[in-house]
Amino acid sequence: MIAAVAASLVGKPYQFGGADAAGFDCSGLALYAHERVGLSIPRTAVAQRRAARPVPLAQLAPGDLVFFHIRARGVDHVGIYAGEGRFIHAPRAGQAVAYADLSHGFYARHLRSAGRFWNSRTSAR
Repeated sequence: MIAAVAASLVGKPYQFGGADAAGFDCSGLALYAHERVGLSIPRTAVAQRRAARPVPLAQLAPGDLVFFHIRARGVDHVGIYAGEGRFIHAPRAGQAVAYADLSHGFYARHLRSAGRFWNSRTSAR
């Protein structure tokens, strides 16, 4: 369900600090998608990474969060894994919520870890 909620938001505008259908930043998108399935998670990418149960990258499942180091010293970007090596995220100002590829290129180089808040009872797909 988490990945499906995120997929339904593809095309929504980026909005710094946004966490509703008017617009999203990266962690606001993760927060919103989790809230839609009844899960409460922290607001920022850093706090989300700290609170999530770690998931080995080889065991990613749709609905897991993927964390990146883009500019800051630590994690500063988060996306929602959608399956088949792709994730959904709110990239930056001027760009809409979109799919991106984890397997090569920019995001593959900046991927740091993954985490999970859902379990078999809350189903992330």
